[in-house]
Amino acid sequence: MIDLPQHVKTFMRRFEKKGYRIYLVGGAVRNALLGKKVDNWDFATDATPEKILELFPDGYCNNQFGTVGVSQNIGKEKYIFEVTPFRKESDYQDFRHPKKIVWAKTVEEDLARRDLTINAIAYDGKKIIDLFDGQNDLKNKVIACVGDPDKRFSEDALRLIRTIRFASQLGFIIEEKTRLSIQKNCRLIKNISWERIRDEFLKILASDYPSEGVLFLHNTGLLSQILPELDVCFVIPQKSPKRHHIFDVGTHAIMSLKHCPSKDPITRFATLIHDIGKVKAFNKDQKTGLITFYNHEVIGTKLAEKIADRFRLSNTHKEKLVRLVKYHQFTVSEIITDKAVRRFIREVGKEYIQDMLDLRVGDRIGSGAKPTSWRLELFKKRIIEVQKEPFKITDLKINGHDVMKKLNLQPGPQIGKILKEIFDQVIDGKIKNERQTLLEKINTNL
Repeated sequence: MIDLPQHVKTFMRRFEKKGYRIYLVGGAVRNALLGKKVDNWDFATDATPEKILELFPDGYCNNQFGTVGVSQNIGKEKYIFEVTPFRKESDYQDFRHPKKIVWAKTVEEDLARRDLTINAIAYDGKKIIDLFDGQNDLKNKVIACVGDPDKRFSEDALRLIRTIRFASQLGFIIEEKTRLSIQKNCRLIKNISWERIRDEFLKILASDYPSEGVLFLHNTGLLSQILPELDVCFVIPQKSPKRHHIFDVGTHAIMSLKHCPSKDPITRFATLIHDIGKVKAFNKDQKTGLITFYNHEVIGTKLAEKIADRFRLSNTHKEKLVRLVKYHQFTVSEIITDKAVRRFIREVGKEYIQDMLDLRVGDRIGSGAKPTSWRLELFKKRIIEVQKEPFKITDLKINGHDVMKKLNLQPGPQIGKILKEIFDQVIDGKIKNERQTLLEKINTNL
């Protein structure tokens, strides 16, 4: 049994009083059975969209599937209930969309068209309808298709990556017949828009088991279809004399992702692809056996830009991804100068410093090293200390008005030149960024 909140029971009862059947379905049932929080309440009913809107005149329906959204205010919380009429199987086109929407008469018909057994369970408030043994799969932590996997994936190729997304989110394994079908049909993913692929891929990266999810993609052939730049990394060795790496480049990427402390999917994305430039930069000395990857970050930066565009990332996400890949080779030597630390912060961007440090932690552990070192910890302290000093002219404790007032000057290029000279002296540590000190400096011969 599932213990439904009172406002959900009240909502369902409104249908029942009018003689309609209504069931909680999909992720709501799945998560409830797993003891997880239910954020999205989805229902299936034998009422048509028109009849649903008669019950809830403030609802809205603007999609081909007849789904009606109903807003419910419960105390300070606002819920959106989505109610869709029963549908049954129909022919599909373009490996994604049904040619036409066909209403069904029973919930059993509706469940039979769904993708995975764990998503094909319904609950009417009294009993659970589970035609495909989804509860048992939840218990055994297994992902399996409803019916014939080949048919399910040929109907909607997005299900290929969705199946792996559910496995990485839940920590489940994929049943063999379903896994082999993904492998067999992996090329069908080419029929899906990159926006859809991006959304599913980022959900994998944001999941509790992102590295396992990417490994699933690799082992089923999907990675070669959506991220070939990473897929080829698994055949590039790194273990050699004078090198600390113990894994090939691809495995190193997976291990780096696994140990990246950030929960942010873009930071995890950058951690995953930070070394993709090593494929083209690979060089092995035939005499010593030494493997090198000179300028791999330069190559990787160009590849990251192409990947960001292919995945239709927003400009903000693209900038972050590319910048983290571009500057991931930063030095943490104990003799690094303040000027070099400042340059690092300017290049990476203050807003991405922690993301870059998280990438470095993942990179270290993914190489077989400890999470940190005394040099890295010292570098973190230096970053904090250096940021106490100004990074740009506008950070000075004086401005152009102070210069004009002190020297009785009119606005012009000379004001900027004077501020620049003062700023350079502050940066070089010759004077402190204190207002009185800087005001006195204005009167001296700069």
